[in-house]
Amino acid sequence: MELTADSNYKNLLKGYNMLLYFAGSMIMYEPTEECVVDFWSKGILSALPIKSSNPRFYEAASQLRESCRDKTLCRKMLQEDFNKLFAGSGQPLAPAIKSYYADTSLSEALGVQKVSDFYNAYGWQKITQYNIPDDNLGKELLFLTLLNDKYISLDDEACRSEMRNEIRRFIIQHILSWLPDWNSRMQEYAGTLCYTGIATLIYACCEDIYDIMVSPKREMNFSTEFRN
Repeated sequence: MELTADSNYKNLLKGYNMLLYFAGSMIMYEPTEECVVDFWSKGILSALPIKSSNPRFYEAASQLRESCRDKTLCRKMLQEDFNKLFAGSGQPLAPAIKSYYADTSLSEALGVQKVSDFYNAYGWQKITQYNIPDDNLGKELLFLTLLNDKYISLDDEACRSEMRNEIRRFIIQHILSWLPDWNSRMQEYAGTLCYTGIATLIYACCEDIYDIMVSPKREMNFSTEFRN
């Protein structure tokens, strides 16, 4: 499927941003009752706003459709999983932090820009009531939505081309460089399909966005479209 119209790409990226915002929030903050109602009880996750032929995206959609069947226990199960995976009193089983999986000092020695420098270059610093490190995946995903929004707002093709390069660089240096290892731990240790699905969804979305930014005027290897 060829996606050449700007409106298609804008809608597409808005759809991915919605998914990234949801997923990023779920790994930064302990799930609340409102979260369960908004995303599971209302059935939002049973029909994702994006269709992609990326096999990993299919897997994520399937996991999320089957998740949280018992709404009365869903919040409790999600909170238990969150604490076990990310915020346990002992060693979290799947820390969503780049420095846990990657040698950041080696990366910097090889010329990889610090993620905090990336944020500062765009005048962005996510302020939260929690002490969340800059290389937390949730924070990185929220920053990626900002980059996507900036790309959507640009009209000049030279600026858009430069922004595509920036988005690809950020994804490959600060997300896909360690996400496979984190996702493997999530698939092994998560006790709910909610969190295994969220991990798979993050992986798929980042792969898809990277592919879109490689060459937005060509026919894409796996069709991706915004579902109205």
